[in-house]
Formats: sequence, C-alpha cells, structure tokens
Amino acid sequence: MKRFALAIAAAAAFALPAHAGPQYVDGTGFAVSGYDVVAYRGLDQAAVGAPQPEGVKGRADITADYNGATWAFATEENRDKFLENPAFYAPQYDGHCAYGVSKGGKVPGNPNLWRIVDDKLYLNITTNVVGFWEEDIPGNINIAEGNWPGIESADASTNVIPNFTSDAPVSN
Repeated sequence: MKRFALAIAAAAAFALPAHAGPQYVDGTGFAVSGYDVVAYRGLDQAAVGAPQPEGVKGRADITADYNGATWAFATEENRDKFLENPAFYAPQYDGHCAYGVSKGGKVPGNPNLWRIVDDKLYLNITTNVVGFWEEDIPGNINIAEGNWPGIESADASTNVIPNFTSDAPVSN
C-alpha cells in the first residue's frame, strides 16, 4: 500500500507543470521575451528536424502578470485564455532551455525555438541545441523532469541568447 501511495505521488508530481521558481525574464522585461505563449497553440508545428514557425510577438499594452513576471499577448482574447489557465500556456522550466535542464543547467529559452509535446510548451536556446534535444525528446524530457527540482532555484545565466535578438513586444 505504501508503494502504491508513493507511485501516485510521483505520478501527480510529473503531471504538474514544471515551474515553481520565478519565470525567467530577459532584458525585454517580459516573460518569453514578450512573445505570446497562447499563440503557439495556433501555429502549425513543424516535424522534428524542421524549423518551427516563428513565435508571435505580444503587445506591450496587452499584458498579464503570472509567476513573478509580466506576459505580453498579441490579442486580448489570448490574454484572457492565458488568465483562465496560465500554467497550461506557460513554458516548462520557467522559460528556460529544455535541453539545458536535461543537462543539469539553467539557460534562457529562445521563443522561436519551441515545440509542444504532450500539450506542454518547451523552449530551447539555439538551433544546435534543438538538434540534440530532438534526438530523444521523451528521454530528454524525462531527464529534465528529474533534474529540475535540483536546479529550479538556481540563478539562470544572464548571457545573451546566441543567434536571437528581440525588441520588446510590439507597441500598440
């Protein structure tokens, strides 16, 4: 009976979104560099190995606060959807690179290097890293889930994301 209770607790922990620390915020002052996290759900996801469509920039005048950060949205409708269930739309690992977490590190995620797996949004830092992550997405997620509790409170790298520049969200 004790093993069964532990199995249920472990399963419940994996079902929860992978965030507990503050959301990563870069120099834009917004979570996910000001990109609309709800909009990813409406983009056509590319096959593994192919580049994803670029994310949709949010607007500085359509925002919401969640997990210690301000989030920008392209439309009021997207903001309202986010506010109904922010944990569903927020990227895993507080917006940090999924592959980096699988390797025990905490580096920023690039909003244009994304993938939705099992209804969860994951970001990565560079196109090279995406290639490594896509070699074994389920395995890397499994490892990252195990690593995350030990690194979630660590400070993230403040380095600029290679091959990514972003202005703040589009103004109104």
